[in-house]
Amino acid sequence: MQTTSHILMIRPVQFGFNAQTAVNNAFQQVNNETGVQEKAQQEFDRFVALLRGHGVDVTVIDDTPEPHTPDSIFPNNWISFHHDGSVILYPMFAENRRLERKPHIIGKIAENFRIGRTTDLSEFEAKNLYLEGTGSMVLDRTHKVAYACLSTRTHPEVLKAFADATGYETVEFHAADAQGVAIYHTNVLMCIGDDYAVICLDAIPSAEERKHVEEKLKGSRKTVITITLDQMNHFAGNMLQVQSLRGRKLLVMSTQAFSSLTPGQITELSSFNPIVHAPLDVIEKNGGGSARCMMAEIHLPGKG
Repeated sequence: MQTTSHILMIRPVQFGFNAQTAVNNAFQQVNNETGVQEKAQQEFDRFVALLRGHGVDVTVIDDTPEPHTPDSIFPNNWISFHHDGSVILYPMFAENRRLERKPHIIGKIAENFRIGRTTDLSEFEAKNLYLEGTGSMVLDRTHKVAYACLSTRTHPEVLKAFADATGYETVEFHAADAQGVAIYHTNVLMCIGDDYAVICLDAIPSAEERKHVEEKLKGSRKTVITITLDQMNHFAGNMLQVQSLRGRKLLVMSTQAFSSLTPGQITELSSFNPIVHAPLDVIEKNGGGSARCMMAEIHLPGKG
């Protein structure tokens, strides 16, 4: 239930620094780097090859030059796929990210997977309320619990609409970095696997909220593995557990994230599943997202 061997990834054609998202994404870095699109595309292709080499089924869809969608490489923010055949579309903060909801992508997925009900939450954009998919939420799919740190991009009203549509319980909290800046997406500070959770508890200022989140994870029989604020800043929270077509579990992350881990953390995580990582430096610097953000899990039932 928690993991899948089917992943959607969008190959970029005009990737670059997005000023519309930088206003509340502290992970983006303003820079004068040249050839960003070409470098990002190379990182993307190597990442896809790594996943496929480990037996993961990756559906790659090329982005379109128009409309211009510089963050299309992060599809998990605008769409999610669920075991019952349902698809959910999400309201996005940045106007140019709303253009990522391209019908041909859903049509391509429908060629191999059965899609039933589609719930479109994008209407909340008219009220300036947002919930950016499995960036805003980290889902414990087995126990149907959605963990969400509230921010400009994660509003409780939309979170309730998601819960009403899916039957998920929500665990809401607040999180901030070392400078006190609100964390824009929950999936940069935590990851949930089948038997464990990686989380930066230091990012949750409230002792009461921190205790509640930790107790909820442990109550769901997860081993809690903590990371530091510095490790979070190196995308160590932005991981995703997937599995090969043969059912072998893998923990996927960027090389920057892996390099920030201590030997003890690597040993503990490797006791659950092998770790695989790819260099995503250009994508991380310009896009403010990492490996997990690039993978939209397809939990839909297959055709045939």
